[in-house]
Amino acid sequence: MARIQAEWARERPDVDVSPQAVIGRLHRLGHLLTARLDVVYRAHGLSEGEFDVLAALRRAGEPFERAPGELAAHTMVTTGAMTKRIDRLQRAGLVTRRRSAADGRGRVVALTPAGRSLIDRAFTEHMRNERSLLDALDPREAEELERLLTGWLARVEPVESVGPVESVEPVESVGGPATAPRTPGGPAPRGGG
Repeated sequence: MARIQAEWARERPDVDVSPQAVIGRLHRLGHLLTARLDVVYRAHGLSEGEFDVLAALRRAGEPFERAPGELAAHTMVTTGAMTKRIDRLQRAGLVTRRRSAADGRGRVVALTPAGRSLIDRAFTEHMRNERSLLDALDPREAEELERLLTGWLARVEPVESVGPVESVEPVESVGGPATAPRTPGGPAPRGGG
């Protein structure tokens, strides 16, 4: 990152490239964290999106069900993307879909016993994985980083999100071509499950 920043400073001394010192490193760190988090998802036969759906259902508590629109809001993806995830999970026997008792036109998605068992195992391993990644910092550093990121996110993220971010200007990725950031439900390292 320092090399890229130095090259830009040389080539475009008229532009303040100091933001790259933070943004570029966060972008690179995001890619590295995502790769490490994906290992656990794949070990359980899941994509990150499928993990997110199962986790959102598990967090709902008994009877471990939510409406598809509610799931989309909890995972910050479009309803179309949610439908595809639910279809895959249903084919795998991890969720079921049924008509809502409250609204016959609506649907409800619920964890099956196999889905609950899988997400419980996957989430336990996911938290161990996140702990190992965070253990690269000492506890005070981790606490300070959490404080800084919480404050920054509160300033950048919309107060009332009405849906996923659909259009973001491309940014230069570290060491590669311009790429657009993923929508908040995509493979960016959320890691919270």
